[in-house]
Amino acid sequence: MLPFTVQFRTGLSIYRQLVYAVQKAIISGQLLPGDRFPSVRKLSQELRINPNTAQKVVTRLVDQGLLEVKPGVGTMVARLPEASPRERSALLEQEAEALVVEARRLSLTLDQVLEAVQDHWNGLSEVSVNVRENPGKEGSK
Repeated sequence: MLPFTVQFRTGLSIYRQLVYAVQKAIISGQLLPGDRFPSVRKLSQELRINPNTAQKVVTRLVDQGLLEVKPGVGTMVARLPEASPRERSALLEQEAEALVVEARRLSLTLDQVLEAVQDHWNGLSEVSVNVRENPGKEGSK
């Protein structure tokens, strides 16, 4: 069993969905620094995806600094370095722009977008608290 959840949706890249699911698990505290990460083989078998896709996901997460490969030990969740506020906001620049463009396309108001963001923010905070209070239990809703 994998230490995070992912529900694949049709029409979206499996690679991107899986990278996002792992990022979300790390940010929410479902995966903690030092936790062992599944091997490429286990990922591909458990999720029934091509091993090349699983390898590409792990490589991307290592490149992002979220995972680290320790020879003889395996792949682990990395300890995230501190970033300046400017560096953190720069990381979200493209995603924020995409959110605004999509919200405008759907004719949403700024208040509706902020409410949706706040709901997701609070949802991730709840997952993080649940994981810390109940270690070893599934942290998703």
